[in-house]
Amino acid sequence: MSEATLFATQDEMLAEQSVAGRPLPDLLSEVQSLYLEDERPWVIGFSGGKDSTAVLSLIYTAIEKLPASQRHKHIYVVSSDTLVETPIVVDMVSSTLERINKNAEEQGLPFSGHQVVPKPNETFWVNLLGKGYPAPTQSFRWCTERMKIDPVSSFILDKVTRHGEVVVVLGARSQESASRAQVIAKHKVDGSLLSKHSSLPGAYTYMPIEDWTFDEVWMYLLGAPTPWGGTHHQLFDLYKDSNAGECPVVIDTKTPSCGNSRFGCWTCTVVTKDRAMEGLIESGELWMKRLKAFRDLLYRTTLPHNKTKYRNHKRRTGKVHYARGHITDDSDVEKKHIPGPYWMAYRQAWLKKLLEIQKNLNDGGNPIVLIHEDELKHIRLEWLSDPNEPDALDALPAIYASIYGHKLEWMQDSAGVLSQQDAAALNSACLEHGTPVDLAVKLLQLEQSLDGLSKRHGVFKRIDSLLNQDWGDLDTLHTKKQDASMALEGMQAAKGKMQDIFQENIGYQGKTRNAKSVYDELLAGLEIQYEELSK
Repeated sequence: MSEATLFATQDEMLAEQSVAGRPLPDLLSEVQSLYLEDERPWVIGFSGGKDSTAVLSLIYTAIEKLPASQRHKHIYVVSSDTLVETPIVVDMVSSTLERINKNAEEQGLPFSGHQVVPKPNETFWVNLLGKGYPAPTQSFRWCTERMKIDPVSSFILDKVTRHGEVVVVLGARSQESASRAQVIAKHKVDGSLLSKHSSLPGAYTYMPIEDWTFDEVWMYLLGAPTPWGGTHHQLFDLYKDSNAGECPVVIDTKTPSCGNSRFGCWTCTVVTKDRAMEGLIESGELWMKRLKAFRDLLYRTTLPHNKTKYRNHKRRTGKVHYARGHITDDSDVEKKHIPGPYWMAYRQAWLKKLLEIQKNLNDGGNPIVLIHEDELKHIRLEWLSDPNEPDALDALPAIYASIYGHKLEWMQDSAGVLSQQDAAALNSACLEHGTPVDLAVKLLQLEQSLDGLSKRHGVFKRIDSLLNQDWGDLDTLHTKKQDASMALEGMQAAKGKMQDIFQENIGYQGKTRNAKSVYDELLAGLEIQYEELSK
């Protein structure tokens, strides 16, 4: 669309336009009054979507119009980058933050732009490829808290620690949904424009556009050039191309996940289809086809009939887990097997595929980074120490080298790493003695971790913990469980019989002590066997 705006300048638009039944100058005065009210710094949650962009523009304009002497407290503009955001949105956000910082320095404005990211060991790829976490679903949305909530919350709490309290400015609107309207109303402070934050102590929220409609947001954004330079037409084109909404900065678990009709993570599997990505591809962003194919691959692993194919039968605890299922016609409660992390072989294959996509895009002139070197190093460490399938051959450096033709500066850590020859010998020995290879590797890793220590405190407890994990395939383990269950039932029946014997004999004079002695001796033996079978 044309870069022209309805009004040539912000001032012209402010003089003519009203939103939510209020003249814009009236709303700017409200922002300025609230800003001047106290010493609490502000934190603007900025996602790059239409609502948060409207809020940023509104606050920026209001503060810019204050005399320099009254711009007495800082305003932090914070954006959360999960490192798997839709690439086009990331570029727009980064560009806006750069302009904010540049203008703030040149014009003496109290703004600073910041991007926060997940902790290195909590990124999407470290959790999914490294630890084997299954791709997120509606019932297991592990990504939101680790990748969105925690980084932003840490940023806000740091400012609370430094300043006592902060005001968090959000682009939430009541019109978005009934649940959103209820949340906004629930936390309102009587007689104040602020609301208590639902989960962060010392933080209050201010939502200046909560009464704006969808159309009013766009009228404001397209009405005049941005206060920091340029227009919002690129943002409009992005929405038009994707036919999508935005993914807001997430600071509590009530905020909807990215996906469906929202911009979010290109890896999002919480929804069946990523409509936004499909819209961008249809609008000419053909390079995103590779990303969509990879995302669809991950989504297929979440389908019920595929879970046992892609995921280990054990959890990361080393144990097979069951949950109560349906009640059968015989009134028995079925036990439903709960699969664990992805098999190591799939994780390694997917990492190789991801690196291939990244290299192909880079070679074609797209500088996109799909996975960072720091993430690769954390994934390698997760593989080496995997609780179920330790990567004794240290496959990751070789996978990387096979794609890029060179090695990274890997940390030298040989704990549990075997040569091909040693691995073959270990496999042969384990096969001969009926010992799981992964168990042998974990025991070797334990021994190497204690090598050279003068005191090996707790070593037997750690060995016992390894030996008591569920080693073997699921069918074998299931058979063992059934056998143990039948044996336990037999033990319990025998225990009941011994109690009957005791009750029968206790009535005979002179035989009570002898009967009790026999009972105690047999019962002690049964209880020992019972405990062994219960492990």
